[in-house]
Amino acid sequence: MLDLDKRSITYLPGVGPKKADILQKEAGIASFEDLLFYFPYKYIDRSRFYKINEVTGNMPYIQLKGRILFFDEIGEGRTHRLIGKFTDGTGTLDLVWFKGLNYIKEKIKPNVDYIVFGKPTEFGHIYNIAHPDIDPVEQGAQVANGLTPYYNTTEKMKKAFLNSRAIQNFQYTLLNSLKWNLPETLPDKLLERIKMMSFSEAMRNIHFPMSAEKLRAAQVRLKFDELFFIQLNLLQKAQNRRRKLIGIPFPRVGDYFNTFYKNYLPFELTNAQKRVIREMRADMGSGRQMNRLLQGDVGSGKTLVGLLLMLLALDNQCQACMMAPTEILAQQHYATIKNFLKDMDVKVALLTGSTRKSTRNKLLPAIANGEIQIVIGTHALIEDTVVFSSLGLAIIDEQHRFGVEQRSRLWAKNTHTVPHVLVMTATPIPRTLAMTLYGDLDVSVIDELPPGRKPIMTIHRYDNRKAELYEFLRSEIRKGRQVYVVYPLIEGNEKLDYKSLEEGFETFKQVFPEYTVCMVHGKMKASEKEEEMQKFVSGKAQILMATTVIEVGVNVPNASVMVIESAERFGLSQLHQLRGRVGRGAEQSYCILVSSYKLSNETRKRLEIMVKSNNGFEIAEADLRLRGHGDLEGTRQSGEGIDLKIANLAADGQILQYARDIASEVLDEDPELSTQTYRILNERLKTLFSKKANWGLIS
Repeated sequence: MLDLDKRSITYLPGVGPKKADILQKEAGIASFEDLLFYFPYKYIDRSRFYKINEVTGNMPYIQLKGRILFFDEIGEGRTHRLIGKFTDGTGTLDLVWFKGLNYIKEKIKPNVDYIVFGKPTEFGHIYNIAHPDIDPVEQGAQVANGLTPYYNTTEKMKKAFLNSRAIQNFQYTLLNSLKWNLPETLPDKLLERIKMMSFSEAMRNIHFPMSAEKLRAAQVRLKFDELFFIQLNLLQKAQNRRRKLIGIPFPRVGDYFNTFYKNYLPFELTNAQKRVIREMRADMGSGRQMNRLLQGDVGSGKTLVGLLLMLLALDNQCQACMMAPTEILAQQHYATIKNFLKDMDVKVALLTGSTRKSTRNKLLPAIANGEIQIVIGTHALIEDTVVFSSLGLAIIDEQHRFGVEQRSRLWAKNTHTVPHVLVMTATPIPRTLAMTLYGDLDVSVIDELPPGRKPIMTIHRYDNRKAELYEFLRSEIRKGRQVYVVYPLIEGNEKLDYKSLEEGFETFKQVFPEYTVCMVHGKMKASEKEEEMQKFVSGKAQILMATTVIEVGVNVPNASVMVIESAERFGLSQLHQLRGRVGRGAEQSYCILVSSYKLSNETRKRLEIMVKSNNGFEIAEADLRLRGHGDLEGTRQSGEGIDLKIANLAADGQILQYARDIASEVLDEDPELSTQTYRILNERLKTLFSKKANWGLIS
């Protein structure tokens, strides 16, 4: 790309060091290439001119041609403003500026013809346009003949006169200096195959559309480019990993696996569980390292699948470990697995940050000499002091809570070769997001729940109907059930949030004096938290008040009601995770979403989706549509955030699938991209991904 990524934006005519600094800090524009890839967020059709006598107060953006008769400066302080009386011969309206008054007075002259563009409003029977775009007729004609792009700007940018028009002018200057001709990013052979417009033409039409049709074609080409190179990078890394990393072969299905399967399996596996186990056994028996993502809704039986794989590792003289993001979740897994294996001679240990030094001093040598076969733990597992004798399988649960750097340290735990890696998540990931975030992993999905589980009934209630809610909770507790009540915890409002939890705790103690109410939140000491949790797990407490610390990992089959206070403050995936804490027994369970009456349309839609659907994948797709890929919880993390400039994973699934298929075909033909035909792709990959840490070989 003519080394445009190495040419500083400082040297573009009209920018200079001060503006360059603001562009870099506020918009991430540091180079010529960054500017080209700073795409408009919308386009407005400026092909029509209105007359002032046609203007009404509820019109969208309009365009007028006329002249300013005179300026009037009025008001003081915050009300200080400049008013230009504007006419086109059919009437007059006011052009109003609150900022940059001296600049406007120098630039705009009375009795000169201008093109004005902005949104009209009515104030005291007079129409006005605040801070309009205003250009001399001959200059304005360049933008007044079609679709005009609008670029995102910030307050700091606007104060430095770096508004949308300024960005557009920079784009024009840059493309003009390049004679509107940019090097192609795809080989001729590929261009013929995909039948899309050239890269150069696409760039011209994205910033200066010749027509609506050409704009659409440019968007398709640039979306394809963006998604194609992401997929090419992911698929090539996965291919290299498969070729280079020889996994520990697990050919045997021996006594550990068979004994548990035949004698101690607590219930018949679902067909989905059987299918994913077959997929993983094929991986681990192939001589290649397994690197697989296991998706499954809350309660679908992922832990049991993980245990069966760990027993397979033991049958092949290897150790296994499972790393969880929180102590509560690690303890839950440890208790579950210990219970599953209580009648078998398998040494299982728990290692977390709060494991006592005396216990740790016994555990570490036993792990190092292979005496302990399965280790469940938190980040403590990746400490340098933890050494395995022969780690053959590493399972990472709720992996989006770990940075890739942390996960990579598990690999060093086997000095001879790399362990098989299974990444598990109960946060259903939309297909398009999975293909982009985890496109280098093989994916298995458990898409059915164990038999006998009743669907959870989800109900939305406004917070002015608390008396009915309390009566319903009392009726459930009388049946011997238990209740969760969860309060939000949003960064920046912690004091307020803890206050609302504590106030809720006091209220519930007063409303339910005959029952035991306990409370858990993130600021408690681990020992206090554990003590309170145990009250609930053992059944001594009937109501558990909590923040989202119970989002994952707490398994109390007797709990049948989840009340989520201020439900409007939670994202869809988080609401779904919380709902999954109930419905684990045979009884009917309920999730009650309590919100204020004043809700935005988007929030109302979110709560409606929760009431209608129990399907985690449907909910994840809806979340992606409502909030966009950049805002989904748990997806942005060290080394693997998605920074898409133009593609939209919620809307561009077909383009993504097409780009992945083409990338796969290219790599089948030329895995190293070393032939003359595909060398151009290799160069582009280096430009795009050289700045990012190479985590391609890590799950």
